[in-house]
Amino acid sequence: MVDVSLSVIYYSATGTVHRMAEHAAASAEKAGATVRLRHVEERAPRRAIESDPRWLRHVEEVGDGAPATPDDVVWADAVLFGSPTRFGNVTSQFQAFVDTLGPQWEKGLLQDKVYAGFTSSMTRHGGQESTLLSMYTTFFHFGGVVVPPGYTDRLAFDDGNPYGVSHQTGGDNDAPLTEVQLHALEHLAKRVVTMSARLKAGAGAA
Repeated sequence: MVDVSLSVIYYSATGTVHRMAEHAAASAEKAGATVRLRHVEERAPRRAIESDPRWLRHVEEVGDGAPATPDDVVWADAVLFGSPTRFGNVTSQFQAFVDTLGPQWEKGLLQDKVYAGFTSSMTRHGGQESTLLSMYTTFFHFGGVVVPPGYTDRLAFDDGNPYGVSHQTGGDNDAPLTEVQLHALEHLAKRVVTMSARLKAGAGAA
């Protein structure tokens, strides 16, 4: 198979999307991709972070990790983006990172890549689909190729999300990932790597 470079770029406040990103990255590596796992830097005021012990703990956990940069998108043949849901949309931290990509977009460095997304919310109808669709609107502006899971595997009838991968964290915002979400992330990562390899092979043969 053609070598595929894939970036997993995500923002996570209390750790759920972080764990989703780790599993997606591991699944992409298993599918044969060279992977970069990068977190979006925290921009919230310190007093807000300190108001939630889980938020503070996660900020300290990822503090030494490599933060996402525009080069991580340019480098990749495919990108998996992750963000929690905030009022039916991505977080301000995630959007702030996207807003730094203007120079790369203007030069055409974000186009013709494969993109897909994952998210989490506290409630089942907390805006998961609209969050993913808002991400995909951005990918359309990039000139990217959006590769959703659709119903390309029977697990979609358990996961229930043809747009990407999503997880419900529950009222206490701490429900662990289940086998359903883990399998969905594995399927999405493999699908993105496979489709990216096909596109890259086709471009090389043209």
